Amino acid sequence: MFVPSPALSRRHLLAGSAALGALSVFGTKVSATSSNDVIRPFRVAIPEEGVVDLRRRLAATRWPNRETAGDQSQGVQLTKIQELTRYRMTDYSWRAVEARLNELPMFITEVDGLDVHFIHVRSPNENALPMIMTHGWPGSILEFMKVIGPLTDPVAYGGSADDAFHLVVPSIPGFGFSGKPTQTGWGSDRIGRAWAALMQRLGYSRYVSQGGDCGSVISHRMALQKVPGLAGIHVNMPGVVPKEISTVLAAGGAAPANLKDDEKKAFDALDSFYKDSSGYSAMMVTRPQTIGYSLVDSPVGLATWIYEKFAQWSYSGGEPERVLTRDEMLDDISLYWLTASGASAAQIYWEAHSNNFNAVDITEMPVAVTVFPGEIYCAPRSWAERCYHNLIYFNNASNGGHFAAWEQPEIFTQEVRAAFRTLR
Repeated sequence: MFVPSPALSRRHLLAGSAALGALSVFGTKVSATSSNDVIRPFRVAIPEEGVVDLRRRLAATRWPNRETAGDQSQGVQLTKIQELTRYRMTDYSWRAVEARLNELPMFITEVDGLDVHFIHVRSPNENALPMIMTHGWPGSILEFMKVIGPLTDPVAYGGSADDAFHLVVPSIPGFGFSGKPTQTGWGSDRIGRAWAALMQRLGYSRYVSQGGDCGSVISHRMALQKVPGLAGIHVNMPGVVPKEISTVLAAGGAAPANLKDDEKKAFDALDSFYKDSSGYSAMMVTRPQTIGYSLVDSPVGLATWIYEKFAQWSYSGGEPERVLTRDEMLDDISLYWLTASGASAAQIYWEAHSNNFNAVDITEMPVAVTVFPGEIYCAPRSWAERCYHNLIYFNNASNGGHFAAWEQPEIFTQEVRAAFRTLR
């Protein structure tokens, strides 16, 4: 389905893209020691018959009856998804995002027996800090498209060269253009080790890790395992809920009376999430294959499954179109569909994601945290300090939600720069 170019054996130099403004993109230096270590350049090339088949399936959708509730309490409303589907059939173009992706230096390499797809953009500043950034579910590498330029070439965006990063943005196994695991065991610990191996293969002996959602969990696991070369992590969905709070939430109990105001708000948000909005997670944690048949076979089923999370988790009051364009949302939805990733992406929940919020205990590794106001819950600093014993940065952002880099790229960029400034 996808067309990788022949393998490289020397430094590959790629020109910058006009779509990324003044960004100068430098290629990946390949130092293969065996055939499995080869880094191959990659281009997206979805066959036209796949796009045509998508339109055919959309046109043949069997719609359910309209919801009986007058709001979103039963799920995505029929009129909302029908309008999005109409737009997708008449005005949306997958080829537009495919072209934008192909303007970036993308590669595939085998790590631990599985192909890993990644974007690799080196900064014009050779002293830039290497960083691996990991997306979440139902996101993808597309979450980071708006921040690649500002993070790698800050001078071109009014910033300081001292804040530059070399960026590696991989697709999680089972997502998008990375390989799909054929055996169990690809949980966050293993992915974290794979990311460390990837950074070493690219020649980065010291680097930092950033992530939200699944990317937060993977960054946590990298820190806990003390993977080689890791100098610190930044997360925008911290795992800091104390055990005593998790126990009360699991039992459906009331908030403890001794909670501070921000802790009580966090408790209430989590309580609401578990009671009203966590059904998707329970399904993917326990039965990813069962739900996967629908996600791989029905484009409207997949779109609704994902769109609901855009609505619930963006900082938009339930109207994600306020912060993301329809094209942006459909780009991500279509990436899942055209790569048949619905089931394989859900499997990461079954592997290792029974609860992304529970407290971790990172004793030595420097940890930075940004809390965005539209996140599923806003982690209090007091909880973060209990979990991260070397908390080097903590800030409550003014705007943004679960998809922070996508929704508020300028704020996200500023936060990542500030988070790692002391580690340069």
